[in-house]
Amino acid sequence: MASLNLVHGRQSLVPFPASTTLFPRPPSHPLSNYGFATSSGVFTRSLALFSPGILVCRNSYSRGARGSQSRVRSASVQRVTEELTEDESKDSLISGDSIRQRFLDFYASRGHKIIPSASLVPDDPTVLLTIAGMLPFKPIFLGKIPRQVPRATTAQRCIRTNDVENVGRTARHHTFFEMLGNFSFGDYFKKEAILWSWELSTKEFGLPPERLWISVFEDDDEAFEIWHNEVGVPVEHIKRMGEDDNFWMSGATGPCGPCSEIYYDFHPERGTADVDLGDDTRFIEFYNLVFMEYNKKDDGTLEPLKQKNIDTGLGLERMARILQNVPNNYETDLIYPILEKASAMANISYPLADEQTKLKLKVIGDHIRAIVYLISDGVLPSNIGRGYVVRRLIRRVVRAGRSLGIEGVEGAFSPVIAEKVIELSTHIDSDVKIKAPRILEELKKEELNFVQTLERGETLLEKMLWDALSNAEKSGTVPCLSGKEAFLLYDTFGFPVELTTEIAEEQGVTVDMNGFDTEMENQRRVSRAAHNVVKLAVEDGANVTDNISETEFVGYDTLSTQAVVESLMVNGSPVIQVSEGNDVEVLLNRTPFYAESGGQIGDHGFLYVTGSEKQQTAVVEIKDVQKSLGDIFVHKGTIKEGILEVGREVQAAVDAKLRQRAKVHHTATHLLQSALKKLISQEISQAGSLVAFDRLRFDFNYGHALTDTQLEEIERLINDWIEASTFLKTKVMALKDAKEAGAIAMFGEKYGEQVRVVEVPGVSMELCGGTHVSNTSEIRVFKIISEQGIASGVRRIEAVAGEAFIEYINVRESQMKNLCSMLKVKAEEVSPRVEKLLEELRMSRNEVADLRTKAAVYKALMIANKAFEVGTSQKIRVLVESLDDVDADSLKVAAEHLIGTLQDPAAVILGSCPDEGKVSLVAAFTPAVVGMGIQAGKFIGPIAKLCGGGGGGKPNFAQAGGRKPENLPSALEKAREDIVSILSEKAS
Repeated sequence: MASLNLVHGRQSLVPFPASTTLFPRPPSHPLSNYGFATSSGVFTRSLALFSPGILVCRNSYSRGARGSQSRVRSASVQRVTEELTEDESKDSLISGDSIRQRFLDFYASRGHKIIPSASLVPDDPTVLLTIAGMLPFKPIFLGKIPRQVPRATTAQRCIRTNDVENVGRTARHHTFFEMLGNFSFGDYFKKEAILWSWELSTKEFGLPPERLWISVFEDDDEAFEIWHNEVGVPVEHIKRMGEDDNFWMSGATGPCGPCSEIYYDFHPERGTADVDLGDDTRFIEFYNLVFMEYNKKDDGTLEPLKQKNIDTGLGLERMARILQNVPNNYETDLIYPILEKASAMANISYPLADEQTKLKLKVIGDHIRAIVYLISDGVLPSNIGRGYVVRRLIRRVVRAGRSLGIEGVEGAFSPVIAEKVIELSTHIDSDVKIKAPRILEELKKEELNFVQTLERGETLLEKMLWDALSNAEKSGTVPCLSGKEAFLLYDTFGFPVELTTEIAEEQGVTVDMNGFDTEMENQRRVSRAAHNVVKLAVEDGANVTDNISETEFVGYDTLSTQAVVESLMVNGSPVIQVSEGNDVEVLLNRTPFYAESGGQIGDHGFLYVTGSEKQQTAVVEIKDVQKSLGDIFVHKGTIKEGILEVGREVQAAVDAKLRQRAKVHHTATHLLQSALKKLISQEISQAGSLVAFDRLRFDFNYGHALTDTQLEEIERLINDWIEASTFLKTKVMALKDAKEAGAIAMFGEKYGEQVRVVEVPGVSMELCGGTHVSNTSEIRVFKIISEQGIASGVRRIEAVAGEAFIEYINVRESQMKNLCSMLKVKAEEVSPRVEKLLEELRMSRNEVADLRTKAAVYKALMIANKAFEVGTSQKIRVLVESLDDVDADSLKVAAEHLIGTLQDPAAVILGSCPDEGKVSLVAAFTPAVVGMGIQAGKFIGPIAKLCGGGGGGKPNFAQAGGRKPENLPSALEKAREDIVSILSEKAS
């Protein structure tokens, strides 16, 4: 039996069979291994790791298992023993990067194909973001597409925001994290998955077996027996748990199965009695094994799957926390350097900071990781969908940083911290460093915009507090800010509720925290429902494709081919035949039709069915082609003649003219991207595209509008390339080789190991599955028809080429002829004539405005004598009247005239209904009235609410509007009562 060596109060790693003691001496207090030294404001931290041979080294590199090189964050070296054995010394470094690589290498050595991480933007309409390691393999688990390999392993980047409020508050919650996984697609099952997970945990990573606990599904005797009899885990360390904890389901129906989890025990000294594996203070679940073996049917019954699968997930951040022996995931080398950067910018020592300060630093460290990788994957801040996720995270970072007093460069600090994330990204996503300039630019722009939003929020909060105080004074109640108002400030303007509460208390206003919590919970409920469910249900039409292989695409080489109808669907349901006049979806064994992808729309054309004597018996017009369930092409069309049946042979023919238009526009899109990179910025990258028959559309990441001169230069360069008559080169090659050759990936495309590379020699080289011209001369001519911004940092160019250009010019020529006829001028005289007409129109409008103003002043003079006096010790003239249909500008002039006519002190409130469904209001107070503490801006707002609107302004003058003209009389009456009441009190 191996000896038990005590090292810093911990026992060395010993397998169960060799151990005589399940529970070694308890570790010292987690903080006892922290030592701090300050020098020039920089602090270092010492880490004493529990396992012999697992060291964290200061600013050094060391070769770990399998010779990989990794670097860990700044920490001092601590010798664990005077002499290390060969096995121990090989693990002298266990950085987060090392953990990731050793996991992948471990499973690669057991026959798993290492698959690169998929994008955070999933190719799946049921989820907003990639929330789980298994998501990229969903079609394989569903049996929709054949497996490419029997087993795989990945380090998948993931985003989850359903528990964003827990980030920093717990030791393990993150928005961005990496899920290490090993997967079996009908290959191995429970036994291998369990044995390998144990070997990885205890042998590869050296976790003490006595520190590990296992959970299994309550009815899964097979897994229990493997863990106990074959692995050797004691019965008291295996917990049977119910369906809620240990039975994985993709949804109400679909693939499902029991799961088993491995937990690490931080406090074995607490014993085995009444153990709760959900106790975060003692345990952390770091490895989950899902045994996907059933299909749940509509009636709730479980039927065995034809193919049993393994889906596992090991949290990289959690394993790093365990192996680096730190109190939480944030203090591992994966995140801690980011916290150090933020701390230094805030002039704070993280180890010496209070918990609230640490919480804010953790929020910054976690969120900035998520933001960087989301923007790198093409998700830009916006108010909808994925873009809102990025915007919300940036706002939380800015709020936290500003509260810590962090100041940045040119008013923005988040890009400075993001640079540290980018520095750490090498082994996570190599593309991040390439896209760094765009990431930093987007962060800076969004932060600066949000700071302005915060300032507007402060203004809104001031108004809310004034309203609360005013309403409480009238009703005799305690002033209170509603939960909805506090949540509006939090969610829309980024105001932390703590800040709202603090400011409100200074003004003597309480905050309805119960109402705020209710609003917050409602948002979380919606967020969970929308973002944290991977729908993996077997769809109704699944049986349609059970026996259908991927469609063979022959459209690169031919526009017509013989094919066999393998399936027909009407309204999503399978049918045997379809008759004339019906819409139909047709699945063929082979096709020349291009299916929509990579921005290029699907081909149009026809399917022809001929009889025994080559007589045409049926015609199907195809208007769209889409890919479904992998590479199965769905031809959508209408039966124009005859009857189409499953099994019939058809002649599939693409509309050659439309295909040529698509080819011209697709190749022109490649030229456009190259021209933008060459003439505008190499940092430009595609953010979307449309290749249609009548035009092309290209979206790209760039923060400024292009000038007319720049657009002309782009056009000129592209037309020069077209005129050069360059032959295109197309070849299929390994993805790695293509990237090394400099090929650019097209937005929205998914790539396998072998890719198609389209090259215009000397101009562009891109990974693209679209159709292209053989020579640039086929494009004929290129013309930009518009350039505009469509989102923050995203521009859009629309253009035409080839035959579409001729159509575009013909339409514009026809419009010009009509314009010349209407104006009775020549084409070259149109612009001067239009300019003259616009000037005449402007003058006419000014004359109308002058007349309206004069009419308003006249009406003001007519009602001036209706002013009445208020007050005893001081007489104040008051006028509250309606001016019928006077517009808002004229109403303002009337109020200004009246306030100048009436002697100070005076108050004027006017209203009108200038248009159907519109109300205009204005309040004007003289200096003496304002001096009494009465403000026009605050007075007019509540009056406008009675008319279904709002407004405000300065203390002496304010305007407002509404949408309920029928309420104007009662609103003015309320204004009369309020102003009389207030002034009577002030002037008495």
